[in-house]
Amino acid sequence: MRLQPEHLATLLAIVDAGTFDAAARRLHVTPSAVSQRVKALEAEVGQVVVVRTAPCRATPAGEALVRLARQQSLLESEALAGLATGEGDRVDLPIVVNADSMSTWFAGVLTDAAGWDDVVLRVRVEDQDHSARLLRSGEVLGAVTSDPTPVQGCSTEPLVTMRYLPAATPALLDRHRVGRGFDWATAPLVRFNDKDDIQQRILDRHAVTSAPPTHEVPDGAGFVAAVRAGLGWGALLTTQLAPLLESGDVVRLGSRDHVDVQLYWQRWRLPSAHLDRLSETVRTAASSAAPRSTVRRPAGRATRHTPR
Repeated sequence: MRLQPEHLATLLAIVDAGTFDAAARRLHVTPSAVSQRVKALEAEVGQVVVVRTAPCRATPAGEALVRLARQQSLLESEALAGLATGEGDRVDLPIVVNADSMSTWFAGVLTDAAGWDDVVLRVRVEDQDHSARLLRSGEVLGAVTSDPTPVQGCSTEPLVTMRYLPAATPALLDRHRVGRGFDWATAPLVRFNDKDDIQQRILDRHAVTSAPPTHEVPDGAGFVAAVRAGLGWGALLTTQLAPLLESGDVVRLGSRDHVDVQLYWQRWRLPSAHLDRLSETVRTAASSAAPRSTVRRPAGRATRHTPR
């Protein structure tokens, strides 16, 4: 069996663009041509490779082909860039980052990337616990993740530990004070989304088995604003919590309560100068943030233990 490069490129375009029509526009062909190429690819491999939903997604068999297509695209782009005498196409670098990292230390990566004129950086914000799926499916080349186990074909290295501390406004603490403590079982809380388990991990430590009133604010800055407004208590990164403690807007709950989330950088093992440069930049940015990570908080579940 010999897979046709244009068929693989078409599958990749569908997964990235989300629909057959959008893939056709990206490839400068007709939607009919896209459909015919996919059918031909499925005939070649004897399996369905795309689930025709909105957006389209690769099947397990299709994911293996997407990974191959992504690798071929990266290596081909770099080879052409090395041969070009003038300006060439930029190399596509799709990655996934958790929200809390995105709102804090990852800004250093963006600052460096602003000076690169040879790449297109496509950043997805996703829960650090779920980004491995995107690596496995071939949708991204690298990921900031809490999973230390490398996806097949990837390497992994530790980056930074994010510490989350529970906090609430003084008024909320007063309303739910029990003796000298805090009534974790009845006090409302804020979480980033249904993937955010940081607060629940703190409740587990206090043996809270019933669900308190739970607000959802799926935005990094909005999450902090919600806690500051007294909507509920929430676990904040130390860097986010420090100025709020200083101003008196919030107080820390439970002097010993905290949740540490170790983050890792996973990337495909490919001989790519562009991916190597990106990895070094991620490594440097995370290292510069490490000393401050002990007052940290999520940016979003997209980090939050999930990612906030």
